[in-house]
Amino acid sequence: MAGLAVAEVNDTNFEQEVLQSDQPVLVDFWAAWCGPCKALAPIVDEVASEYSGKLKVMKMDVDRNQATPMRYGIRGIPALLLFKGGKVADQIVGYVPKDTIARSIARVIG
Repeated sequence: MAGLAVAEVNDTNFEQEVLQSDQPVLVDFWAAWCGPCKALAPIVDEVASEYSGKLKVMKMDVDRNQATPMRYGIRGIPALLLFKGGKVADQIVGYVPKDTIARSIARVIG
């Protein structure tokens, strides 16, 4: 069950789940109406499985949560933000191939 590796995060628990995480966190900002978000979802699931134990992967619905996307200037989705030590370490906007995401993660987790 690869899908279980990706948890939902919201404005309320973002600080605790993402910013205070001792592991790097990849957050997928998405919305139900967004076609490219749906196309990216299986890739995000694969990444979650592959980096299990090294990277936390979470999703945030931008329609249900406005504060966090605003805080990080999310204008286009899908947007993937990589957090490390409570700060944005990298950002990928739009639908990208898996190797682009993998390269970004490699830079952040070393």
